[in-house]
Amino acid sequence: METYGFVLLFAIPFFLILMIIEYVYQWQIGEKFSPSMDTISSLSSGLTNSIKDILGLSVSIISYGYLVENLSLFHIESSIPAFIITFMVLDFQGYWTHRFQHRINILWNNHIIHHSSEEFNLACALRQSISSFVNLFTFFLLPCALLGVETQVIATVAPLHLFAQFWYHTRYIKKLGWLENIIVTPAHHRVHHAINPVYMDKNFSQIFIFWDKWFGTFQEELESEPAIYGVSRPVRTWNPIKINFQHLLLLIKDAIRTNNFWDKLTIWFRPTGWRPDDVKEKYAVEKIEDVNDYEKFNPPADHQLILWSWAQFAFILLNTLFFFGSISKIGTPNIFYYGFYAFISIYAYTELMDRNKKAIYWESIRLVFVLLFLFQTDSWFGLETFILFGNEIIILFSIISWMGCLYFSLKTPSNLYQESKKLSSLRLS
Repeated sequence: METYGFVLLFAIPFFLILMIIEYVYQWQIGEKFSPSMDTISSLSSGLTNSIKDILGLSVSIISYGYLVENLSLFHIESSIPAFIITFMVLDFQGYWTHRFQHRINILWNNHIIHHSSEEFNLACALRQSISSFVNLFTFFLLPCALLGVETQVIATVAPLHLFAQFWYHTRYIKKLGWLENIIVTPAHHRVHHAINPVYMDKNFSQIFIFWDKWFGTFQEELESEPAIYGVSRPVRTWNPIKINFQHLLLLIKDAIRTNNFWDKLTIWFRPTGWRPDDVKEKYAVEKIEDVNDYEKFNPPADHQLILWSWAQFAFILLNTLFFFGSISKIGTPNIFYYGFYAFISIYAYTELMDRNKKAIYWESIRLVFVLLFLFQTDSWFGLETFILFGNEIIILFSIISWMGCLYFSLKTPSNLYQESKKLSSLRLS
């Protein structure tokens, strides 16, 4: 936990620097593929995922430690061959996990957040899941377990394998010649994120592209078919926490509403997007049929709200970086209290980004939590030992945040949020 938090202290600024470089390049060439609200949503999603991982809010049905303890035939010391083998096995596991997430209804809920942006940029790489609480695919690490690769090697290589998938989420690196035959490149991954029919459910590989070529899921990027990004059932919200459970909520509703008992049992394991016949017409949801005739989600937002949203994100980011660097000092249960605070904060300001007047309720919960926590502990997770007047800064920001949320809520027409949601029904096929 502490080690991963320390790694994130360096990884997050590095990712932000690369995103700034990409944004400056876009600005120089006159393109706008990183709108502020979409970017804030992506960055906020990355924070929720990092906090969830730090808190260890997931379990494995079979742990790797159990596999290696009971099945190992050899024992490989921590060495360069061990790291190479582990990297390759993790990539093989990643291909199949990724493919199952796209093909099975219930597993798609764990991955929809990553595809939910209707842009393709480095920020969208940070849209990672918080809805995956059970690791089902540890058995793909069986080759490592049989060889006796140590658990610590897996723990070291896994973050490196994950971070190595960041760079190819960009429009601005074209095809890379002979490397296209070996590694996953931006051209390959643009195909993967596209909803064009020719590109759907292709290029699942994470580092090495040959898995797709071997297992029949490879698709080259075509000059004649510009990629359109997003998901075929648009999420229509900037709130990453909502997006994480949107598909699951639809599955639950469909399972309850259908009169077919077999469909109630099997909807979870059917192909992604499948819905019972007696439900899909009566309770229709928006689905993009023509990718060339589709309006991106973009509710009205003035410069004040955009700047306010950036300020909210920046404050939570700084808080979270402090949290990552102080985990061992904060300890339990306070680390979970901070997780609650961060999630409520992100939920509140992204609801406001959606122009949802109910954001003030979530902002009120946030303010009450801050006041109660400081009243009980007289310390904001030890911040006052790191920065002068730390407690006072937290209280002042929380009050200003509540007042600002109230201001923007009062400015928002009472029907604006509902009208933005009604766009879905206007586009039903």
